[in-house]
This record gives sequence, C-alpha cells and structure tokens, in this order.
Amino acid sequence: MTPRPSVSDKILPVKRRPTPELLDTDSGSPAEIAGSLADLHFINRWFGGVATTRGLIETVARQTRKSEFSLLEVAAGDGSLAQDVSASLQRRGIRLNVTLLDRAASHLPAFSNANHSGTLSSRAKPNDSLRESSGAVEGPAFGSAVVADALHLPFPDSTFDLISCSLFAHHLPPAQVASFARESLRVCRHAVLVNDLVRHPLHLALVYAGAPLYRSRITRHDAPASVRQAYTIEEMQAFFQQARAATIEMQRHYLYRMGVIAWKRGPSHDL
Repeated sequence: MTPRPSVSDKILPVKRRPTPELLDTDSGSPAEIAGSLADLHFINRWFGGVATTRGLIETVARQTRKSEFSLLEVAAGDGSLAQDVSASLQRRGIRLNVTLLDRAASHLPAFSNANHSGTLSSRAKPNDSLRESSGAVEGPAFGSAVVADALHLPFPDSTFDLISCSLFAHHLPPAQVASFARESLRVCRHAVLVNDLVRHPLHLALVYAGAPLYRSRITRHDAPASVRQAYTIEEMQAFFQQARAATIEMQRHYLYRMGVIAWKRGPSHDL
C-alpha cells in the first residue's frame, strides 16, 4: 500500500548525499553525546518518532488480532524510544517484550542482564511469556541489551515477532539497506517495522529552523546530515521489494516521517 502523494510531493526531492554523522563515530565528549541522545529523545517524543512506531505496531496488532509481541529494537541507542512506545501501547492494551540491540555498548542502557557477547541473556529469552498485568499499569517488559551488527543479527530464523528500527536505515548505503531488510525478514515472525525520515527540501529547511532547540553541537551537525542522506518513500519500498517481503505497507506520518510495515508472509497468514 503506497500513500497518495501530497502537495509537497510536487517539489522534487534533493539528491541523496551521504554524510558521516558525528554520533555514529562517538565524535564528541561524553556530555555532548549525552546531549545528542537527549535531543533524539525530545525529537522522537514531540515530532513524530514515538507516534510513528506506535502506529505501526497498532496496525500489526489490528491485522494479526494479537495484543502481545516480542520485539527486537535495532540500533536502539539508550532505549528511550522503545520505552516510550511500550508504555504508550500498554495503556492501549498491547504488550511488548523488548530486546534492545546496538553496535555500541556505550549507547545501550546499563541493564543488569545486558549481554555484550552478541547473544541473549538466559534470563530473558524473547519467546518467554510476557509478564501478567495485575490491573495496575506496569513498566514495559525489557528482555536483554545486546551488542551486535544489525546486518548480521545473531539470532535464529523467526526469533522475534517484530523487528523494529527508528532513524537507522538512512545511515546505510542502498545495498546495506536491502541487506538489512533481508536479515530482518529472516529473524522476524510477522513483520519488519521501519520508522525513518523522508528526504525532502522542506524537511531540510525545518531541521535548520529547529537548530535553536538542540542541546548538542552533535545534533546541529547530524540533524541536517540525516535529512540529506534519508530515503524517499519510493526508494525505501524498493529495498523491501528487493528483499522479497510478502506485502509492504508504506505510511506517511507527522513532519516528514515514513512508516514501513514489511510483512514476512502477509497479515492474513498470521490470523
């Protein structure tokens, strides 16, 4: 399903320009990196990040008629997005058991069961049943924090119900996006969810206009770099077609966010 074009689509997108981002290489002091992660948390909470991933999972829940999912959050960083999404969905009756994965141990939260060897902690497997709610709203269920390469996920086929990533795919060149799509489809049972930016000149203008809101010089550099190397909706759809997803649903979200649901076998198969 491809969304209908909007008025802004009549403006030709800028050519994609790969640009190294400072946060990718930890190019900054601990305080600057912490400030940049705080900026990401703010942007995701107030400018469409949380709402986009939440909407994608709600769509999967409706189409599969399920309310509990194990989810691998790839390039999870400090886990704040996954935590916000989990808490929001729990209030809507959808439970997530989340495993965080990132290439850098320094980005991940210091969970007591974090495992830096690239395998899951034996204390929290993704297939474990989710914790029962006793009426009061509990915090989201987190499994493990795993340090690993997103292009070579250290899990067997169909380990998690859902594979999700936010603001990650635009960091990869086209061939690696297609590789990530294939690898994620291998490891998921139902679908791969992508929450990312849309490359567009008006989006780039908004990012520059928002510079006074950023706490970190890293964000002031990385935010426009992210938009310049982001993909269009059509480009992202083509990557998952190359990966042979059964069905691809493309969504437009608030302030030039795209949402992708790439089904492994199609939603009707999972009913």
